[in-house]
Amino acid sequence: MRLHDLKPRPGAKHRRKRLGQGESSGHGKTSGRGGKGQSARSGSSIRIGFEGGQMPLIRRMPKRGFNNANFKTRYLPVNLETLNQFEDGATVDEAALRQRGLANGRADGVKVLGGGELKRKLTVRAHAFSASARAKIEGLGGACEVVPARTAATAG
Repeated sequence: MRLHDLKPRPGAKHRRKRLGQGESSGHGKTSGRGGKGQSARSGSSIRIGFEGGQMPLIRRMPKRGFNNANFKTRYLPVNLETLNQFEDGATVDEAALRQRGLANGRADGVKVLGGGELKRKLTVRAHAFSASARAKIEGLGGACEVVPARTAATAG
């Protein structure tokens, strides 16, 4: 098989719909826009959920309950496999992880997960540990130190 033998799967490609090409084309006269009205005009676009001035459904529905999403603690996940970059006996904390690009983005803290195999004895300071990660770190003679996470209540 060569590059010139490659073809898209049957049905994957469609002809472009050519509008306004005469009545017999099926897309003539109003070009698929229906009759008169706002949506038939050029340059017209109506935002999603707009109901022509009628009170939109999303505003008619009652809002009930409590949403805890704003107060959720978000962790950056770091797998054990990536900690093998550090030297034997090193202390690994959030600053060291961010410096090496292993924990990027905005979050309340770092959570160490047990993915992969750890080959070094490390002292890991993080905001949370999974049970498997804690077992693997301490199994090699390392230490797990839990640091309090930064939440909306503590940031200030």
